[in-house]
Amino acid sequence: MPDTHALGILGGTFDPIHFGHLRLAQEVADALSLSEVRFIPGGTPPHRAAPHSSAQHRVAMVRLAIEDNPLFVLDERETRRDGPSYTFDTLAALRAELGAAQPLVLIMGADAFTAFNRWHRWRDIFALAHIAVAHRPGAALMQINDTALQQAFLQRRTDNGEAVHRAPAGCVIEVPITALDISATAIRGLLQARRSARYLMPPAVLEYIEHNYLFLRGNFDNAAG
Repeated sequence: MPDTHALGILGGTFDPIHFGHLRLAQEVADALSLSEVRFIPGGTPPHRAAPHSSAQHRVAMVRLAIEDNPLFVLDERETRRDGPSYTFDTLAALRAELGAAQPLVLIMGADAFTAFNRWHRWRDIFALAHIAVAHRPGAALMQINDTALQQAFLQRRTDNGEAVHRAPAGCVIEVPITALDISATAIRGLLQARRSARYLMPPAVLEYIEHNYLFLRGNFDNAAG
């Protein structure tokens, strides 16, 4: 059994980061006794449109959002890497740095996991990390349409939080979290309409957005600078 506790990994565009991201990380960390959660802003996402704000702005917003929580750590590796930001590559790099015995836990929502079979080298990710699938309390069992993913889920699923500390990778565990219906898309819409986004993100992040005129309608060229 490894001597160190499992380390959590939360990736995303964070365009912008908000309380939904932060509460997700905190609740999964608490439920699984994670030693830390690394926030990894994506560089060039392979499966979605380019972010509305630049990597520099998104990294700055994440730094502000997590600065008062010693459990959270910013990792900039994807924004510094050329080409698409594949989770497999990020996990492989972390594994090389931290060693074969360090348990890693990739955190994602249930919706993301149901499309996990579309990810680059998704089967190989199980050899690099555990997966914590966050869902709303009382939510129905995930509807996984892909047969290969469904089989992998059933084979690897565990209800024992200790399992993520006993092996470096390979388990899938579901974690119920508080249902916060907050999305970056909705926040951008509020900001573009000159409406308040208070109480949806840390005040320091909102102040940064306002100071840099991010997400204003017709102002994406400015935001991407």
